[in-house]
Amino acid sequence: MSLDEIQISRAIVDRYFSKLSDCLDLDVAVVGAGPSGMLAAMRLAEKGRKVALFERKLAPGGGMWGGGMMFNEIVVQEAAAEILKGLGVRVREAGEGYFTADSVECTATLASLACRAGARFFNLVSVEDVLVRENRVTGLVINWTPVETQGLHVDPLSVRARCVIEATGHPTEVLKVLLRKNDVRLLTETGGIVGERSMWADIAETTTLANTREAFPGVFVTGMAANATFGSFRMGPIFGGMLLSGERVAELVEARLAAEAA
Repeated sequence: MSLDEIQISRAIVDRYFSKLSDCLDLDVAVVGAGPSGMLAAMRLAEKGRKVALFERKLAPGGGMWGGGMMFNEIVVQEAAAEILKGLGVRVREAGEGYFTADSVECTATLASLACRAGARFFNLVSVEDVLVRENRVTGLVINWTPVETQGLHVDPLSVRARCVIEATGHPTEVLKVLLRKNDVRLLTETGGIVGERSMWADIAETTTLANTREAFPGVFVTGMAANATFGSFRMGPIFGGMLLSGERVAELVEARLAAEAA
């Protein structure tokens, strides 16, 4: 068979726009395809929810790719090690209560399993605004990341979502744009983003899970975005809390969707 470059281009264009069109109305929009966002998307897709992830960078995975200071190994605690084992990731003991895993294997596995579960990935897409109706976030306003980085004046598109998961990590991009453009208060002590504190892994791992919750009607925070929103410490290259947070936010969002459908 001879290859036709135009047919190759047509196949890409047709398939992509079919995928994008199908994801303009979602059950769940996940902003940020780091470990907590990908795990949440996978679990929700497994429940039959229509889920899409919007990742501003070229590759999904967030900070997990680099391990600690580009040493591509991560550390997790026992509960998170069990999650990784359940996903088929090889985990090795590293002393009492500590386990290591290859960061590339973890990231690639999470991305693959999320896709296989039915979640759709849109990389190089940034969220520049949100849809707000009656004091609730009901969707996202998206554009290409190069449009943002080059400062181009190009109008965006909109995506409707019954729930949004803020998984952008340290930047908390969704909540920041919500606060900047609207006279609203978050469900935090201050009404705003409390902010991330310096590294204290022992506390951060616990508070990551405790802070995984709804931060504004329609927006749930997970992973490092949860600690940054509600005010707690960073944890560095230990990812147990991130994985447990991804599982937890999926449970919360699924419960909300089920309750609203009842």
